[in-house]
Amino acid sequence: MDLGLRGKKVLVTGGSKGIGASLGHAFAAEGANVILVSRSAEGLKATAETIRSRHQVSVETHAADLSKHEAREETMKKFPNIDILCNNAGAIPGGSIFDLSMEKWIESWQLKVFGYVHMTKLALEQMKPRKSGIIVNIIGMAGPNVRYDYVCGSTGNAGLNAFTKAIGSRTPDYGVRCFGINPAATRTDRIMTLSKARAKSTFGDENRWEETLGDMPFGRLKEPDEVAALAVMLCGPQVEYLSGCMIDMDGGHMFRK
Repeated sequence: MDLGLRGKKVLVTGGSKGIGASLGHAFAAEGANVILVSRSAEGLKATAETIRSRHQVSVETHAADLSKHEAREETMKKFPNIDILCNNAGAIPGGSIFDLSMEKWIESWQLKVFGYVHMTKLALEQMKPRKSGIIVNIIGMAGPNVRYDYVCGSTGNAGLNAFTKAIGSRTPDYGVRCFGINPAATRTDRIMTLSKARAKSTFGDENRWEETLGDMPFGRLKEPDEVAALAVMLCGPQVEYLSGCMIDMDGGHMFRK
């Protein structure tokens, strides 16, 4: 199926590795031109070179700390004509209410929560006048399936779930779609870090991290490419009516208990 994305300009935050890098590859495979944004210029360069060599599309990179208000505005001014924004950058630490200081809550939300909100606002200011565009928020299952030992992330994700639904309920009025995906545990550096921290807290041994994942659907972690494939498919004009909703991509794990 031709997803109708050839020539589209797609900006992916957190694009140097993990799900972000997979998003870059997946959109490029459909003929889209990709802009990768993250803090790591070196990581961006390596990912961009791989995408170019595999897919022969335009790949631009922009190193920026999107936890900063000014960096978000600078990024969107530099790339004013994007067709699709994928908000993906963010790393909220694990821990209970007693484990994290209020300073850490605020610091963590600057990228994953306020970063998504601000980037969405800036993108909509571009997309609304031309009456076209798509915003995809990659959030996480900790929103609908909250965890006490990930309370900062659960609360932030739940807020972003509500934000995405609220914004996406009105954007079709001017031809723009906004929706989100909640991936469950995915094979990335981040899930390894969180799982090891949880194993150390629970068992006193970070090497037992796989035990913290529980009864996994299909007997494995999800791969970043699976999340990217879903995002790209949902950006096709064939599913134009999709907006104001979240897709829970957890293999039914939330209901297995």
